[in-house]
Amino acid sequence: MSRLLVLVLALLLPAAPAVAAPSGWTVTGPGRVTAQVALTSGNLTFSIRNLGRTVVQPASVGLTTTTADLTKDLTFTGRSDRVVTERYSMPTGKRVQRTARMTETRLGFRNGAGSFSLVVRVSADGVAYRYVLPGAATITSEASSFALPADAKAWLLPYNAWYEANRVRTTAGEATGDFGYPSLFQTGQDFALLTESDVDGRYAGSRLRKAGNAFQVVLADPQVASTGTTPWRTAIVGDLATVSTSTLVDDLASPAKYTDTSWIKPGKVAWSWLSEHSSPSDFARQKQYVDFAARNGWEYALVDEGWSAAWVPELIRYARARGVEILLWLRWSDLDTEQERDTVLPRIRQWGAKGVKLDFMESDSQDRYRWYDAVLQKTADLKLMVNFHGSTIPHGLARTWPHVLTMEAVRGAENYPPAANNPVQFFTRNVAGSMDYTPVSLEVGTKEASIGHEVALPVVYESGWTHFADKPEAYERHPQALRYLNQLPTTWTETRLLDGDPDSHAVVARRNGDRWFVGGIATQDRVLQAPLGFLGGGQWLVETVRDPEIRADVVRDSRIMRGTDVLTMPTKRNGGFAAVICRYRPGLQTCDQPIRQVPKTTLTVTPTGQTDVPAGSSIEVTGTFTNGDEEIRDVRLTATAPTGWTVTGPVIERRRLAPGESITGRWQLRAGGQTGMIDVPVVATFGDVHVEQAVKAFVPPPVPGNGSQVSDLQFMSETNGWGPVERDRSNGENTGGDGTALSIGGVTYAKGLGTHAPSEVSVYLGRGCTRLTALIGLDDETTETGSVAFQVFGDDKPLYDSGIIRTKGTATPIDVDVTDVRMLSLRVTDGGDGRNFDHADWAEAALTC
Repeated sequence: MSRLLVLVLALLLPAAPAVAAPSGWTVTGPGRVTAQVALTSGNLTFSIRNLGRTVVQPASVGLTTTTADLTKDLTFTGRSDRVVTERYSMPTGKRVQRTARMTETRLGFRNGAGSFSLVVRVSADGVAYRYVLPGAATITSEASSFALPADAKAWLLPYNAWYEANRVRTTAGEATGDFGYPSLFQTGQDFALLTESDVDGRYAGSRLRKAGNAFQVVLADPQVASTGTTPWRTAIVGDLATVSTSTLVDDLASPAKYTDTSWIKPGKVAWSWLSEHSSPSDFARQKQYVDFAARNGWEYALVDEGWSAAWVPELIRYARARGVEILLWLRWSDLDTEQERDTVLPRIRQWGAKGVKLDFMESDSQDRYRWYDAVLQKTADLKLMVNFHGSTIPHGLARTWPHVLTMEAVRGAENYPPAANNPVQFFTRNVAGSMDYTPVSLEVGTKEASIGHEVALPVVYESGWTHFADKPEAYERHPQALRYLNQLPTTWTETRLLDGDPDSHAVVARRNGDRWFVGGIATQDRVLQAPLGFLGGGQWLVETVRDPEIRADVVRDSRIMRGTDVLTMPTKRNGGFAAVICRYRPGLQTCDQPIRQVPKTTLTVTPTGQTDVPAGSSIEVTGTFTNGDEEIRDVRLTATAPTGWTVTGPVIERRRLAPGESITGRWQLRAGGQTGMIDVPVVATFGDVHVEQAVKAFVPPPVPGNGSQVSDLQFMSETNGWGPVERDRSNGENTGGDGTALSIGGVTYAKGLGTHAPSEVSVYLGRGCTRLTALIGLDDETTETGSVAFQVFGDDKPLYDSGIIRTKGTATPIDVDVTDVRMLSLRVTDGGDGRNFDHADWAEAALTC
């Protein structure tokens, strides 16, 4: 056929119709949830369906950067699909072993200003999407939003950056303002829990703002320096059982940064701050909390705000010998610089603490999230576990950093929340991750909830560390409640919702090994029901603790039941019950397991008291470890060289140590160049028990030169009422360097110490100085009147006392004889009326030497 004929035929034949670009896409997951993306007139929308029912209506998606508006005039550029299957384990959460299976679709879009991919994931329990840009970009806003029917029920959290407001019950149409995650909605028989996942210092946090008929994602910062990939905008979808037991937030998060998690140990924590605010500053009282934890097999004691470095190492040694580990509270601002993180955290780890509670972050900004990244990397390197208080919510953080044992971000016991607000927390906040509500307030607080309700809370609420809110004596006055708590684990093999409603009640079952624990709470009189079908066949021993007629210790009952039965429990307003269930065998009387008790031992060291060890010199240390009243095995006794020191001498090992038997070791330790008080530990271990005592070595610094300013010298010890003692500036009450210039009576001073009572600073004089001069007074910085007394001590003997100063004014000069003083201490008391704006300055504090 000639080319001419082919051309003629081509012209005569009708043209093939043009293929229209797709304008809608459905992403189907492994279950019954689907996501729909639609492109209409250049604008993108996103919606969610469950079993064919629309749960989240079409709402805008897109984002803007400093160089492009990617919310309009969009065209489709391509699609790719894959299945994401991940298996991972976590030391905390609703279940230890996880399997995540999600369908992922990547849809490409562009306009004249730029391009991006919308990445959608659909699982059996929900949907998530994120934006992926071609490269790094500065994000100014997201159009991301979720639209719910106006009559949809809503359980919302009025937003603040520490997530501690009471949740409100409203409707999607009536809601106004900004709301924190997670936000729960009900449309017909379907629920949707909106939140975000995989948020860290690569982005900022966000919140939901009611805008028109939708809830729009609002970033915490006006601009975000993004790597090009945003967090997951997440909707957990299904019935209440699906939503409340979902692990989707963790499934979407970045995998763990490390593989060795053997050092991460969840557990029960004795905590004193709520019941006795001043107790964290009381060494003797903290030992009583340790003793209580040891008697009852609780793994930890938390020492909250007020602890002192002067006695915490000794408390840690005391606790570890009894099988209890210590956790320490810090303000986030104590670690807000790399230098602070490199100084404070290693010191805490060297003392032997196992974890830290970090408080008052109170921000969703990208800058604060970068702080989270930095502190989590450092604590992971040091194998220190973490509890975040005054924090954002979990965003999958515990998957990426498994040493995050729990986070607050809830109106917990310390805020005395109404008991009526308790069921909803299981269906909202606790879905996102471990929740440090600090439950079981028996005598502290409002006493609005019954004892049974309180005892049920650590089953209903999941937390890798469960900090119990009351004092030892309160628990001991409720022996049946304490007996149940002593059996309760804090890690779970699986979790099930047995019955519940966000407004009224929750009945939850969690399994640990071969035992099930059930907790039920209610806000009104009702019969709580726990269908036992999850147990399987055979007979089961069910032990319950329930409320008596009046508020008092719980009553314990037991019965033999089958999986076909329903456990019913009549419950009064704000009441509850708890149960432990194990497989029955003839003669079995209880599901209780033995409480771990650590054998009693003693360890003595020499030399005793404080010993001077000049840098480069050596000291001989001995240790004698004596067993108590039961045989122990695999015993090791050794001395540990402090940083910069060296040790010579053998490790003493015994396969068995009989009751009353002792072993002794002897070692030579050579001092390093670090000056000040140094603990030289001698350690005996057997099993997982760590028994330690320390020789107190003092490596003296040089004697001060004539005219030395105290603010230029190394502090041998330091305590302060609020924040650190400041050098050459006033005390700002929070973090180092936040004060202003030293100013007394309108006169500014270049040198000196800014303190807040009660305070003490010690410096080494080495008997080489004769006089201390200074100008003392209340700092001009505070507007309130303080009350302080300035005191000078030499080797713990009083040398000067100003008496109580209550008014601001001209500085008072002092001239104190310090002849033959080895250790000089400058103290400030609070005048007897508590820490109340007591800013006290030692201006121009100088030495004649």
